[in-house]
Amino acid sequence: MKPNSRPKVIHPAGSRRRSHPLRLSSGAIAWLLLSTQVGVILSSLVPLAQAQSNLQKQEDQLIRQFAPPPAPLPAPVYQPAPAPPPAADYTAPAPAPAQPSQPASDPAERTASKPGATADRLPLSQYVYEFNRDPRVGNSLQLRGTYSEARLKFTRPRNWDLKSVKALIRFQHSPALLANRSNLTVRVNGTSVGSVPLNRKQSQTGQILVNIPPNLIQNYNELTLVAQQNNSPTCSDPADQTLWTEILPNSRLLFDFYPKAIALDFSHYPYPLFDDLSLDANQVAYLQPNQINESWLTSIARFQAGMGRLADFRPLESQLVKKLDEVPANHRLVIIGTPQEQPTLKSLKLPYRMADNQFIDGSKVALPEDVGLLMLTTSRNSNVPVLVVTGNGPEGVAKALQFLLQPQQRKLATGAAVLVDQLSEAPTPPPRQWARYLPEENSFQLSDLKDLNDQPIQDVTVRGAYAPPVEFNFRALPDDRFKRGNTMTLVYSHSPQVNPRLSTVEVRIDGIPIGGKRLTSENGANRESVNLNLPEDLIQPTSKMQVAFNLVPKEPGECGRVVDQQLWGTVHGDTRFNLQRDQSVKLPDLKLLQTGYPFTAPQDLSTTAIALPDNPSSSELETLLEFSERLGRLSQSDGIQLQVYTVGTLPEPVRQRANLVGIGKREHFPFPEVFQSRGFQIGDLFGRRSDQSQVQTLPDTGGVVKQILSPWNGDRVLLALTAQTDAGLDRLKELLAYDSLFFRLKDDTVVINTSEKNPSQYKPDAWAMQFFQEADKTQRIDNSTPLTKASRFLQDHWYFLPTGIVTASLVLYGVVQLYLKRVAVGDKR
Repeated sequence: MKPNSRPKVIHPAGSRRRSHPLRLSSGAIAWLLLSTQVGVILSSLVPLAQAQSNLQKQEDQLIRQFAPPPAPLPAPVYQPAPAPPPAADYTAPAPAPAQPSQPASDPAERTASKPGATADRLPLSQYVYEFNRDPRVGNSLQLRGTYSEARLKFTRPRNWDLKSVKALIRFQHSPALLANRSNLTVRVNGTSVGSVPLNRKQSQTGQILVNIPPNLIQNYNELTLVAQQNNSPTCSDPADQTLWTEILPNSRLLFDFYPKAIALDFSHYPYPLFDDLSLDANQVAYLQPNQINESWLTSIARFQAGMGRLADFRPLESQLVKKLDEVPANHRLVIIGTPQEQPTLKSLKLPYRMADNQFIDGSKVALPEDVGLLMLTTSRNSNVPVLVVTGNGPEGVAKALQFLLQPQQRKLATGAAVLVDQLSEAPTPPPRQWARYLPEENSFQLSDLKDLNDQPIQDVTVRGAYAPPVEFNFRALPDDRFKRGNTMTLVYSHSPQVNPRLSTVEVRIDGIPIGGKRLTSENGANRESVNLNLPEDLIQPTSKMQVAFNLVPKEPGECGRVVDQQLWGTVHGDTRFNLQRDQSVKLPDLKLLQTGYPFTAPQDLSTTAIALPDNPSSSELETLLEFSERLGRLSQSDGIQLQVYTVGTLPEPVRQRANLVGIGKREHFPFPEVFQSRGFQIGDLFGRRSDQSQVQTLPDTGGVVKQILSPWNGDRVLLALTAQTDAGLDRLKELLAYDSLFFRLKDDTVVINTSEKNPSQYKPDAWAMQFFQEADKTQRIDNSTPLTKASRFLQDHWYFLPTGIVTASLVLYGVVQLYLKRVAVGDKR
């Protein structure tokens, strides 16, 4: 129906056929007729416009529906390469049972272990996990007293089909132990798998080789070593120092397994690109494009930051390659960029085909430049899984990458190819909203904090007279400054078998006791509470809080043994905290970099910009990867907005508003302003200077980390990662990669060097680190009341206080003398 036909149907002139007591003039009737027609026309046009808008949206959606490939390739399958054979000798000379068993003992297994013997099973491999890889083991695991346990946790990689598992335990024990009353038991996930009497003479080394049923091994496992020790046929004193057994660090677990072929599917992402159950460091390689540009630099930095978040505390190794055949077997390869930037894409078997250097859909139509494409495939005879992040334009590549970095969005992914058309960007979180730190609110409960698995802390119960304390992170935000009056109301309960006269509950911060209370309930199981003051100087960005129950049973055990499994204590999630704090931080300070501040505020890294030379070298690119990974490990958010530029493409507005990071060698460092500031500097011809001193070194293989206030914005900082040579950049990569070095940062400048060729990260003394605090300009970022600012000013500049007191006294003395003179003159008159 036409828009002007509808008013004729409901024309008001028809009302004149009826008799009506109200008579209207011809002008009024005409005006009424006109207004009615206009209203009807407008009312008919509104739904028509809405219908046209909806139709347009539907047409746009239909236009953006891309045809899938006509004949999709089979799902790519990653075939892990066989593990290298283990070393011939793992131990000192030992009895035959100590030697690792030979794989493939029966004919069927020997046939299967030959490459190509079966189509669905790879050769049998062996992996050795030595106890000394666990930092808690150290030189030995100590087992003391009449009953003692030591625990070791390990995982099972996802691509292992276990054939057999053995535990080789080497130990020494006290010669005072009675063999018929002392033994060592091995348990795996709560099941006993073997035991041996402690009967060695003169503390000779003993060992036990036990078979562990493969069906006991899960993704996460716990090996428990239980020592029952007695030196008396009747009654042994649990505190006797002669009751000891040591588990030697060269004890090990031996795994025989078949590597499993893995069908690549985005529904399992990030596996196999990253395996959180791996016993070794995950190894990722990035393929360099034919020309390095700002878009690719930003993409690899964001992706590496995302890998850092996935890795968390786990080791991660990354490298750059220029060709596919440079990627070692079983490494993971990431290719980021358009077909023009990554011509190697033409040589891979990909679900989407290319024509004229562009990806096309099933209708042979080129994908728009703002559409991202994610694909999984393999290379190197299927021994290397490959992730492709691409598109026909930089906008599409960025959209595909951001899809992978947002955990909620990537849940939509499945299959071997994902085409990203529309993406909802994650909002930038507030600057002080840090997931693993104290909440922004000053009043909160224990349930508002998160445990090691990033889950809210609920009621936590521990058992036993010597139960470990309830421990949780109590990390202050980096710019928190605590005042007096911080309190904690601990809500707890305990078992009724506890002797209240001898049992206590104690609260500690980083092992320092801050208060406690004797348990007073006779019946137990009733909630009790205790109010404690939290010292303001103990709450730090790395703090942990411990709540320890010291439980003693009402009835002593027989022969000194304490039957304590009926003893328990519970810390309840409604434990309350009330803090008094404001925000104040002084920059520059490299110690704040241990938390990522200020680069990780907000946590999506949106206020951080990294600059590299126009033609960055491999060492400079690898330093970029290490720094991005460290930022990822130190932050948590739904998205990553880190930006990377070359010195020629860095916009002036970014200089003004962002926290800047410069990476590069001295000769072409992006920000020469760093070398014009006061303090330690590296100069031309391997020169070094500090204040009025200047020297020349040969060679200079040290790396320099220096932080100054940004020359373009006094509320921002500029961080320099620089060196004279590539060897110096290698030192910076080690500093960023190893926690033992990174968490030693302090002051405003750090110089790191080593004289060893391949120093071990477990020997921090192998590096020499010098610290300098010589910044010529500092800035306090303050968000507090004027009274607090004045108080802090006097604290920071205390030497002004005596001068101020003397000046105020003189002024007051002068005023009093003037007043007395005027009074005297008035009296004379």
